[in-house]
Amino acid sequence: MPVPDYQTLMRPVLGLVLDNETKALEVIEKIATQLKLTDEEREERLPSGQTTVLSSRVHWAITYMAQADLVKRVRRGVVIATDRGRQVFRDNPEHINNTVLSQFEEFRAFKERSKASKRPKAEAVGVVTELAAESDEAEPTPEERIDSAAEELSTALRDELLTRIISAEPTFFEHVIIDLMLAMGYGGSGSGKHLGKTADGGVDGIINEDPLGLDIVFLQAKRYAEGNVIGVSQIREFAGSLDEKGAVKGVFVTTSSFAGPARAYAERSPKRLILIDGQELTRLLTRYSVGVRSFRVIDLKRIDEDYFTPADG
Repeated sequence: MPVPDYQTLMRPVLGLVLDNETKALEVIEKIATQLKLTDEEREERLPSGQTTVLSSRVHWAITYMAQADLVKRVRRGVVIATDRGRQVFRDNPEHINNTVLSQFEEFRAFKERSKASKRPKAEAVGVVTELAAESDEAEPTPEERIDSAAEELSTALRDELLTRIISAEPTFFEHVIIDLMLAMGYGGSGSGKHLGKTADGGVDGIINEDPLGLDIVFLQAKRYAEGNVIGVSQIREFAGSLDEKGAVKGVFVTTSSFAGPARAYAERSPKRLILIDGQELTRLLTRYSVGVRSFRVIDLKRIDEDYFTPADG
C-alpha cells in the first residue's frame, strides 16, 4: 500500500506514544511494520531527496498533534502523549485529523499564525499538497501554495524553537539572547558578556556597542511559560537598574509576552527600552540563524524576458 497522508497517520502515531517516551525513529519503524510497507515504500523519498516520504509524514503528524497539545517533545527526537492526547485517542476510535485538532484553541492559534497576510485563504493547502483544498475556495496559484507552505513551515519551526528554549536551562536562554544580539550586529565578536545571577542587579547581560565599551546595551532575559505575562512593575525595575548603572539603553526579552501597560511604560521612558516577546524573539532567531540552520534551498526560475527581447536597432 502507498504511504498514507500525515492526517491518516495521526492516530496510529499517537497510539504508539500513549504510555512511554518513544524515539521518533522508533515510531517510524513501527508504523512501517504496522502498515506492512514494502522496502520500496519505506525507502521512497520526497522529490527533494532530503528524507523519506514516511519520515516526513510521521514528522508532520507529530508536529500537528504537538500544536494541539496531544503530544509533547520531552527531549530531542523523543515524544510522549499528553493527558489530552490520551483522551482524544479514546474519544476518536477511527481517526484523528486536522478537524479533530481544530477543536483546541492552541491548534487554531497555530493555524492562524500560519496564515500568510494579504493572500487568499491558503491554509487549506497546508504544509504539503496532501491537504485537500475545500471545494468552495478558489484554487491557489503555485506561487501561493509555495508561500503558504513556507509560512507554515516557518511557523512550526518558530513554535518548536520557543518550546526548546523554554525547556532548556535558564542560563542557556540568557546566552541565546547574547548570541542573538551579536548576530544582529550589536558589538563585535566576543563583546557580549553574561552576568551571574548573584551580581546582575536586574541585568542578565551586557553588549558593548563599540570596542572601548563607551556605549553599552544592558540585557534582561525572562524565560517564562506562555501566559506568565511581564507586567509594568518588572519593566520599571529594569529601568531602575539602568539608572544605577548610568545606562540609557536596555533590551528586555521574554519567552512569554508583555502587558499593555508595560509596553506603554517602555514607550514613554526617556531611556531606549526595547521589549521583545516570544513571538518576536523566534522571528529574530530564525532571521539571524541563531539556533537554526538552513536545510533546503529552492531556486525557482522564470523566463528572462530581456534575453528574448530583440536589441534596439
